[in-house]
Amino acid sequence: MSDVIKIKKGLDIRLKGKAEKVFGTTNLPELFAIKPGDFPGLVPKLAVKPGDKVKVGSVLFFDKYRTDIKFVSPVSGEVQVVNRGERRRILEVVVKSDNQNEAEDFGAADPKQVSKEAALEKILASGMWPFFRQRPYNVVANPADEPKAIFISAFDSSPLAPDNDFVVAGQESAFQAGVDVLNKLTSGGVNIGVNSQMASKAFVSVSGAKVSSFSGPHPAGNVGVQIHHVSPINKGDIYWTIQPQEVISLGKLFTEGVYDASRIIALTGSELKTRNYVKTKVGASISAYVQNNVEEGNLRYISGNVLTGGNVSKDGYLGSYDSQITVIPEGDEAEFMGWVAPGLNKFSVSKSFFSWLSPKKEYALNANLNGGPRAIIVSGQYDKVLPMDILPEHLIKAIITEDIDKMEQLGIYEVAEEDLALCEFVCTSKLEIQSIIRKGIDTMVKEMS
Repeated sequence: MSDVIKIKKGLDIRLKGKAEKVFGTTNLPELFAIKPGDFPGLVPKLAVKPGDKVKVGSVLFFDKYRTDIKFVSPVSGEVQVVNRGERRRILEVVVKSDNQNEAEDFGAADPKQVSKEAALEKILASGMWPFFRQRPYNVVANPADEPKAIFISAFDSSPLAPDNDFVVAGQESAFQAGVDVLNKLTSGGVNIGVNSQMASKAFVSVSGAKVSSFSGPHPAGNVGVQIHHVSPINKGDIYWTIQPQEVISLGKLFTEGVYDASRIIALTGSELKTRNYVKTKVGASISAYVQNNVEEGNLRYISGNVLTGGNVSKDGYLGSYDSQITVIPEGDEAEFMGWVAPGLNKFSVSKSFFSWLSPKKEYALNANLNGGPRAIIVSGQYDKVLPMDILPEHLIKAIITEDIDKMEQLGIYEVAEEDLALCEFVCTSKLEIQSIIRKGIDTMVKEMS
């Protein structure tokens, strides 16, 4: 393993509600949904209608402009409903499970002997391709491209994040098979970023991959930050990224010949009564995991972590890329004295409150903005939590003004929304920075296509 790459800028938000490293016994839910909104840039075209019978791996919809990229059912059963939004935009395709787990057979193959063309064909046919994301832009990768390298972040440093070492334990052979497949897709090799303090044998001893060790606060676990420090993205470079559990599913696709949509997720957050890990599938209804398991009050249900996750209802669905459900207070009740109060139980990045006196204390934070949007202030706040050699405030202004040249010069190719999530958290201007970054990325995609 190479020397440790030390990430000095960043912030670990100390929240109550980390999942205990045990598995819960909750049964699988009845409903599952695949949401086109999880895949930026996708224009979905339906392949099914309500009432259709599907198997695991049956196509639900595909990309209108890249028809070989398919999105498939994680369970066998019946298409329950296609929920639509404004202008009949497809929000989610809901499948009711029959608990039979009948799967499409895509045929097994030796990961080490399969050709690149055969590997691509199998991945596309199985519907696993959407789990390959491209940098720059953090969108579904184009299978016609040749990536400079493929990156996997083996640890998640975001608040209350699941422990990937615990998740992968016992699935090492499938992970290795997945890495063998990845090596067929690029001549630049596979890079795995591990936590220097607690990297498991599954990641450190894997063959056919370069392992880089990272230390420091969040966002050290972000794959974009790791790429920035290992092999920075220049104009014209293309990298692919994929998550550890998706690598395991990829390995099983080749060794078993079926699409395995299994996921181990962490149930986290201060408002959950029982916090542990559960075995489920992509797109699962979260109701099975939060019903009768939350404290009273108005709550925020999040698919993912508190910084980058999606706001869902208590009957909503797990995002396709998410491995965590978080429940926190909504924070919409009136607060006595407001900001004038001493704030003894409040977390503060600055020394506005007293959290700096208790560096190990955990907090039950809510979703309240504690203020409203205002003009952007150049204060240097963002630079303290973004460990990348870019100027975030200037980049944000360039995006707002749609200055393509400056966006390129200031590092738009390097970043995704998750990389600047902490900037949004510390922002005194209350800007929706992640939405601004996505707007900038969408502008670049449009201009460069």
